Amino acid sequence: MHDIQEYGAWRVSIAAALDEYRAALSSFDVSDAATTQRVAQAAARVRDDRLSVAFVAEFSRGKSELINAIFFADYGQRILPSAAGRTTMCPTELLWDGAWEPCIRLLPIETRARQLSTSDYREDASAWTVLPLDLDAPDRMTESFRQVSMTRRVSPEEAQRYGLYDPENSELADALGADGLVEISQWRHAIINLPHPLLKQGLVILDTPGLNAIGTEPELTLNLIPNAHAVLFVLAAETGVTRSDIEVWRTHIGAGPGRIVVLNKIDAMWDPLRSEAQNEAEIARQQASVAQQLGLNAEQVYPVSAQKALVGRIQGDMDLFERSRLGDLEAALLHGLIPQKKAILGKALREDLAALSGAQASVLAARGRGLVEQLQELKSLRGKNQNVLAHMMRRIEAERKDFDAGLMRLQDARTRFSKLSTELYSILDQGAVARQAETVRLALQAARFATGMRAPVRSFFENVRASMEAADAQVAEIGSLMDGMLRGFAAEHGLTLSPPVPLSLRRYRDEIDAVEALYVKQFGTATLLMSSRSTLLDRFFDSIVSSVRRSFRAANAEAESWLKVIMVPLETQIRQHKEQLRHRLSSIQRIHDATDSLEQKIAAFEASQVELDGQRARLASLNGAVAAALDDTPLKEAA
Repeated sequence: MHDIQEYGAWRVSIAAALDEYRAALSSFDVSDAATTQRVAQAAARVRDDRLSVAFVAEFSRGKSELINAIFFADYGQRILPSAAGRTTMCPTELLWDGAWEPCIRLLPIETRARQLSTSDYREDASAWTVLPLDLDAPDRMTESFRQVSMTRRVSPEEAQRYGLYDPENSELADALGADGLVEISQWRHAIINLPHPLLKQGLVILDTPGLNAIGTEPELTLNLIPNAHAVLFVLAAETGVTRSDIEVWRTHIGAGPGRIVVLNKIDAMWDPLRSEAQNEAEIARQQASVAQQLGLNAEQVYPVSAQKALVGRIQGDMDLFERSRLGDLEAALLHGLIPQKKAILGKALREDLAALSGAQASVLAARGRGLVEQLQELKSLRGKNQNVLAHMMRRIEAERKDFDAGLMRLQDARTRFSKLSTELYSILDQGAVARQAETVRLALQAARFATGMRAPVRSFFENVRASMEAADAQVAEIGSLMDGMLRGFAAEHGLTLSPPVPLSLRRYRDEIDAVEALYVKQFGTATLLMSSRSTLLDRFFDSIVSSVRRSFRAANAEAESWLKVIMVPLETQIRQHKEQLRHRLSSIQRIHDATDSLEQKIAAFEASQVELDGQRARLASLNGAVAAALDDTPLKEAA
C-alpha cells in the first residue's frame, strides 16, 4: 500500500514544517493566544488525521479475507480470522492509538440495555474488556482475535432487552433456536489496537458484521459507515445480489463518492472444463447483472478473488495475484481515497495558514509602524532645545492619558460581549439537548401506534436545529459587536487592527441535517408501519441523541475557543501601543536629561528595523515551506 505510506510521509513533512514555523513565531514574539491556538489546531489536524475504510457485506462473502489481502498480506499470514460462516460477530475497528498498548478492546453486549451509543462509551475505559496482544506469539494473537467472534445463548427476554430479538419481526424471530434460546454476540463493539505500519499512518479499517446487524446497531447507520472515507460493499460472485443486499445498498450505502462494489470469490467461477475466455465471459455477465441491479455501470463493480490474492502475495505467486484482479480494485480505492483526503486536509490547513499569515503580518506591521514613528520622532529632535523636548514629553503624556480614557470607554462593549457569550453557552448547553431527548422518550413510550412515533422525533430535530441556528445568530451578533469595537478604537487612535476571526456553526447544523436524513431513510412511512420497528426506533433514537449531543459538544468547544481568542488581537494591539507610548516618553526623557545620546538612540531603532525586516522575511519563508509541503512541492522550489 505504497500510496498510504506516501500519504503518511506527506503528513510528516507538513508536521515538520509547522513545528519550525511555530518555533519561529515564538522566538520572534509574534505568537499571541490566538496564533498559538491556530498553530496547535493545524498541528492537531495533521496528527489526528485518519483514513477510514468500511467493509460491508453479508456473512460468508469473504469480507475479512479481502481486508487481509488488501492491507495485511505483508504480514505473511492472516491478521483477521477468515473461515466459512460468520467470523465477524460485532463491528470491529482496526487502528493504532499510541496511547494504548497493542490490545483488543471489547465492549460488552450488555451495554445495549442502556440509553447510550457506542460513541458514548469510547472515552470510558472502565466499560471495555481489554485483551493484551502478544505480537511475538502469533498463536496467542490468533486466539485473542477469535474473541471477536465469540457468541453466547441467552433467553428471548434478554435478547429482546438488547434489541437483538423481536418475536414480531420475521427476520429476527428466526434467531430463536430449538432450545428456546437466542444466539447473540458476546460483544457489542471491538477495537483492535495494532502497531501495523499502515495503521500507524492513520488508516482505520471497519469490519462490519452481517447486513442484518446494520439495522440493529444504529452506530453503524448514523456514524461509522456514513463517516467512512471509502465503503466497500462486498458481494459473492456465485450468489450475486440478494434481496437483503439490495435493501442495505439502497438504505445505508448507495452510489456516491468513495462507494465501491466488490464481486468477490470469482475463483468459484474458474471452471476447469471451460476455456479461460468462457470463464471471463461468465464473470463479465455476473458483473453486468450486479451493476444493473444496483443501478451502476459495469465498470463500477470490481470482480476479485481475495483468497487467491492473499495466497499469491504471501507465496510470491504474481501470476495468481494478477488472476485475482485485486490490483484493479486497489487502484480504484486508493486513487479515489488518497486525493480526496489530501484535498480535505489540505483545504483546512490552507485556511489555518492564511489566518496565521494574516495575524503575524498584522503584528509585524504594527511593530514596524511603531518603529517608524519613533524613529521619525527621534530624528525630528536633532538640533532641538530643552523646551521643545519638554513640550514633546507633555504631548506624549497627554496622548497616553487619552489612550487610557479610550480603554475605559471600551468597558461597555466588553460587558455586552460577556453577556452575549454567556447566552451563547446557554444555547449550546448539552443539558438542554438531554432534556429535549427525555421529553421525546416519554412521548415514544406513550405512543400506541408506530406511525404516531414519528412526530416526537421530528419535533426533536426541529428544536435542536432551531437551537443551533440561534447559536449561529448569536455568533454573528458577537462578531458584529467585535468588528464595531475594533473599527471604532482603531479610528480613534490611528491603529490598524485586523477584523475579528470569523466563526460559523453551519457544519454542525449540516451534521444534524445529515442525522435526520438517515433517520428518515431508515424509518420511512412504509417501514414504520410494522409494529416491530417501534422497538428499533426507540433504540435508534438513543444513537440520534448521542450524535446530536456530540455535535453540540463540538460546537460548544469551538465557540469557547473562539470567544477566548476573539479579543486577543485588540488586547495585543493595546498592549503594544501602550508599550510604544512608554518607550517614546522614556526615550525623549533620557535625551532631555542628557543621559543618552540621540544619535545612539536613532542607530538602535534603525537596527531594530533591519531585524524586523529579517523576521518578516524568515516567517514568510517558513509560511511558504508549509504551503510547499501541502502542495508536495520540494522546499527548494518554494523558496
